[in-house]
Amino acid sequence: MTLGQRVAQKRKELGLSQEGLGEQLGVSRQAIYKWESDASLPEIDKLITLSRIFSVPVGWLLGVEEFAPERTSQDQERLVEEVLSRYQPTPRKSVWDKWSVRVLFAMCGIMLALLVGTNHKMKEMDRRYANLTSSIEKVSYSVDLQINSIASRVESILKSQNTLTAEWSAELASTDLTANTATFDVQVVPKTYVEGMSAFFVANSGKDVMEAPIEVGADHSFTGQITCPLTDQIDLSVVFVTDGRRETQWLNDFYNLYTDTFPDLYLETMLWSGEYDNVLPANDGTYPPTTVINPDTGDQNLTGMDIRVGLFRDRKLVCWYEKGTYKVLSRGTEQEETGWYRRQEVVLEPGCEYHEAAVYFDEYGRQRIYSGEGMVWKEGRWGYAAPYADSLEDWEF
Repeated sequence: MTLGQRVAQKRKELGLSQEGLGEQLGVSRQAIYKWESDASLPEIDKLITLSRIFSVPVGWLLGVEEFAPERTSQDQERLVEEVLSRYQPTPRKSVWDKWSVRVLFAMCGIMLALLVGTNHKMKEMDRRYANLTSSIEKVSYSVDLQINSIASRVESILKSQNTLTAEWSAELASTDLTANTATFDVQVVPKTYVEGMSAFFVANSGKDVMEAPIEVGADHSFTGQITCPLTDQIDLSVVFVTDGRRETQWLNDFYNLYTDTFPDLYLETMLWSGEYDNVLPANDGTYPPTTVINPDTGDQNLTGMDIRVGLFRDRKLVCWYEKGTYKVLSRGTEQEETGWYRRQEVVLEPGCEYHEAAVYFDEYGRQRIYSGEGMVWKEGRWGYAAPYADSLEDWEF
């Protein structure tokens, strides 16, 4: 069995759901799913915690030690505690405490030497203190090396056990913004090919899980494409099927593919301008408007872009701004720029966060939010509020 199969077996024996086990470990249900499907590996501290929850040796989870049930409850826990006591930071603290006492005595000796005016003793205590500091640093360095060595060995075991491919590649081939999909070219060569083996690619976009069966080539490689919804996190993996037995190998994660199809705009907000007694006055041109900058051009070149700007309270629309123009002096020449004006007065409510945000509409019917810096009531006054993430689910307009 693989590590993932052992985790799934013990979790089911305890009657735990993937979500329930995740709560005990402080990870998500998706992380447990990936471990059990051998799509990813648990970190060393999670591996030790799993051994405690399941009352099994870490070596058994790794597949390098037999599982003796009569020893798992107390003996194994005592063994794990003994190993941890050698390498976790807590013992290191006790080592420092022990030396700290000696340092204290050394310092007392130094003070005594000063009192009696014995310069020789003072120099001797200085030398001992330097040696003591050096010894402490050596102990700390030695413990760090042992911890890193153990983590490296465990990681090596996990990788060698769970790697099913001899080589692989997974690359983005194209995106279709009309259909809002992404297509990937994938090729894998199994480490061990068995006659009759089949395979299929899996793409998890966070919204849907797509599967694409593939045929084996003459060189025992599996090559093909898979298409899935375009999102900001897409996980690709391959599943090998041999005599009805399925084995999953994670291939690659792709991030920000959806966001990268939008322009990288940002707001120059004037939210603070004119605020008095918890009131934002209407902007009749007395102070500059809110502007949207396109970093790709370095200015306000928004030609062809459908943009609306508004004021939001706790990410719910309060009012839309009016689009207009204003004149600026640039390099001695007067130029006309685009800005957005709040034409109505807004009474600010304590305890709420206020942000100016731009909503971008593209030709494919998609939308994206660009949030500016905001303001929030805290500690009896209005203060700074950080911009929000641009996920549409967080906003109402």
